[in-house]
Amino acid sequence: MENQNIKNMQNKFIEYANNSMEMISANDTPRVKQLRQEALNRFIDNGFPTKKMEKWRNSRMVECVNEDFNIDKIENKKHDFCCVIRELDTESVSLTNGRFSEEEQLRVLENGIVIGSTRRAMQEYPELFEKYFGTCNINDNNGFYDINTALWQDGFFIYAPKNAIGEKPIQIIKIIDEENNPFIQTRNLIIVESNAQLQIIDCDDSIKEQSSFVNSYTEIFIGENAQLENYKLQNLNDNSSLLNTNTAKQLANSRLQSHTISFNGGKIRNNIHVDIDGEGAECNIYGLYLVDKTQHVDNQLKVNHNVANCNSNEKFKGILDNNATAVFNGHVYVAPNAQKTIAYQNNSNIILTDKAKINTLPFLEIYADDVKCSHGSSIGQLDQEAMFYMQQRGISKENARMLLMYAFAAEISNNIGIEALRERIDDMIKRRLKGELSSCENCVFQCNTPKEYDFKIDLSKI
Repeated sequence: MENQNIKNMQNKFIEYANNSMEMISANDTPRVKQLRQEALNRFIDNGFPTKKMEKWRNSRMVECVNEDFNIDKIENKKHDFCCVIRELDTESVSLTNGRFSEEEQLRVLENGIVIGSTRRAMQEYPELFEKYFGTCNINDNNGFYDINTALWQDGFFIYAPKNAIGEKPIQIIKIIDEENNPFIQTRNLIIVESNAQLQIIDCDDSIKEQSSFVNSYTEIFIGENAQLENYKLQNLNDNSSLLNTNTAKQLANSRLQSHTISFNGGKIRNNIHVDIDGEGAECNIYGLYLVDKTQHVDNQLKVNHNVANCNSNEKFKGILDNNATAVFNGHVYVAPNAQKTIAYQNNSNIILTDKAKINTLPFLEIYADDVKCSHGSSIGQLDQEAMFYMQQRGISKENARMLLMYAFAAEISNNIGIEALRERIDDMIKRRLKGELSSCENCVFQCNTPKEYDFKIDLSKI
């Protein structure tokens, strides 16, 4: 039955493409139009991925695909939802159901940075699309990528010209507010030219409890000596499915810092692919997932060291409760000429029940001999000695559990470079660890009060 549902959905997409492609591609550049048709042809030949494929074997994303999803007549509307982070001043734009409202199509900031709709940007900056769009290497036979490339209609576009410095973080607020089970394709493009600097906060949220499937693909280009901090925050309902794919290309002496934090979501898959193509480049990729009930989070990482003298660091942590499941596949590739590479990769997990499950596979593929590379993974429960240590100092068992989990998770959030955002993420981690957003007068975390948390214990003992 599952295979038949997927087959029916494939046919539904193909029929929609045949009937709607002329309308969808009406204002495309020649390159975008060509890529659409090539991707559609591949999708017709190959369809969606299956669990017989190694990269999808433990994923639950494929089973989400069924013919009940609506792929057209998705409402395009302006939403008043506002993500409030205390003392955080941002340049913000919002998408509802994968699209911009007419009022928020595209704007140019004083420093020359452009933010807004991908579709409108393609019309106003066709030379950028001819140069950058569709040139990131995903290295995967992936029907989700193909159908996104063939049928996307909007997404967010961010362009920082040479030497531009983002004075404020750019916040992308993406809301799903649709009762008709939408299957949404969003295509995003981030271009940070040489010597430019940007901070981006990319937020996924949902309003209703209806089911939805978001297939989002983001291409990121970081020029020479450019810097990008990219924060991906995911807080969706338990009926949602989110496939988030980010592919990045780094040139010489560029810096990428990426954070992916999954608070909630029925089924989430994050594909993160980085090509390091210029010497002296560095990327730091951090991730945190907090899942319970029957939630599922799947993180797939690939970092290609294609040239010499570059560094990468990958650190992902997860806490799983109830019947939650997770997947981590990390892959670092070091090319034969990529001498002096330094690459570290680690995945650590805390399992709170005997029904929660994590499949973790860190992996190094090295063809150079003058490198420093390591990888590791761990799966365990809370440290009983640390629990005993804190209880001996008058901390209740429940609060001791939360303190241990917070100390574990904070190793990721401590790397957030925007202070107001870091404080807000810490607050959300604490609230998540004590059970969604419930309150408890006896809890050690007073989440609604903006203050320092003094645990009065030696955290080095934990």
